[in-house]
Amino acid sequence: MEKVNPISIVGAGPGAIDLLTIRALDRIKNADVLIWTDSLISPDIADLTTKNCEKFRTSSLTLEQILELLITKAKQGLKVVRLHDGDPCLYGAISEQICGLADEGLEVEVIPGISAYQATAAELQKELTIPGVVQTIVLSRTNGRTRVPESENLENLAKIGASLCLYLSARHIEDVQEQLLRHYQEDTPVAIAHRVTWPDQWLKMVPLKNLALESREKGLFRTTLYIISPALKSHNQRSNLYDESHKHLFRSK
Repeated sequence: MEKVNPISIVGAGPGAIDLLTIRALDRIKNADVLIWTDSLISPDIADLTTKNCEKFRTSSLTLEQILELLITKAKQGLKVVRLHDGDPCLYGAISEQICGLADEGLEVEVIPGISAYQATAAELQKELTIPGVVQTIVLSRTNGRTRVPESENLENLAKIGASLCLYLSARHIEDVQEQLLRHYQEDTPVAIAHRVTWPDQWLKMVPLKNLALESREKGLFRTTLYIISPALKSHNQRSNLYDESHKHLFRSK
């Protein structure tokens, strides 16, 4: 029997090739089989494989078909990479894949990727945790075809006043804006990030009151992230970490 290699579930990051991790790049370049989310990942990343690598697009496949491919190819002793957009641990639907592979006695490794919220903050040159302003980041989505638990509905999350990063929510943006305005000021900055780090990236900062209007005018309905946060305003607060009066393990005097 052929040696069975662990299946690599790899995060491709937000889009740009040079935002792949070194480990992710290694797995892609050494893959015998690439099973990739072609609707969300740049073809340039898929092209980093060798010319002999078998490639399978998953945009039209069901979970059962994807699992069949993963299992069949792994049991042939091939190095199999399941390539997901962003970070696979965030809205990547990897749990059901890992469970299906475990039922077949197959091991996996999960390699993280940079998520869109991180790439967006970096593009804006903004910190999402400003001392005295906000110290919490919430990653979530609004209700859609996939329902969120009642305790995590958008109004409950908005009450915190944190840096709120919303995925998979552009189709319901009018409802999102209505709920957020009950807890955030109407001039709270919102970053709208569409295909961030791709060549056709569109990134704009707008006040919360204009969120739905801007989204509809741009025709956004997928591959869009929203960051709602008072941290996106200009701030000059200093943290304790580098204050001369703050003593810690590495600076006792």
